[in-house]
Amino acid sequence: MNQELAVIPDQALVPANPSELLRIAVTQGADIDKLEKLMELQLRWDANEARRSFTEAMTRFKSESIVIIKDKTNAQYNSKYPSIGNLVNTVTPFLSKHGLSASWDVEQSGTAIKVTCILRHSQGHCESVSMTVPPDTSGQKNPLQQIKSAITYAKVCTFESACGVASVDANLDDDGNASGMSMGDLSEKLEWIENCASLDELHKQFTSAYRDAKKLNDSVAMKSLISAKDKRKRELQ
Repeated sequence: MNQELAVIPDQALVPANPSELLRIAVTQGADIDKLEKLMELQLRWDANEARRSFTEAMTRFKSESIVIIKDKTNAQYNSKYPSIGNLVNTVTPFLSKHGLSASWDVEQSGTAIKVTCILRHSQGHCESVSMTVPPDTSGQKNPLQQIKSAITYAKVCTFESACGVASVDANLDDDGNASGMSMGDLSEKLEWIENCASLDELHKQFTSAYRDAKKLNDSVAMKSLISAKDKRKRELQ
């Protein structure tokens, strides 16, 4: 005796995801309460999918061979760290390769400076790392420079933490190739000189920067510092 196969209607099939459930509910004229619950389910589904995509992208990113050299020294914290330019320029291409990007939010309340690094994936999920620091009062910085230096240092630390990367000390046995002042240090010191508000401040900033360059026997840095000092001195007189 032949038996007929039962035909299962399409709507009886289990949908692959909440969006399909929502489509069926709309087609069948479901009430508002059911639609709202399905929309909430869809949002949670999308968030979980975005989180999963983020995790997969970070796994691929961390499989990359990324070498970041510590090329700066923070006197206040007595520690070495990579300059912000060196760090970001080294890591960003690898982030972009896997659909990731990083940015910062900066907040200041009194003397407390909070820097947050936000790591985002193209699918929408993001994670962040925050760090609160005081102004960097080391050296001969003016108040604005103290804030900027602290923000830069916190940006480096939070970026490294958010990306899960670690910098390494420079190789000291490199035939003198790294014996001079780093481009990041020189640029920062030149900027301090350019922003001096008085001749007294200019003298302090230049003396400190020139002393550092002389210790490193960096003739190029010394010439650049002298040129910047003379230019700012003419502007202030």
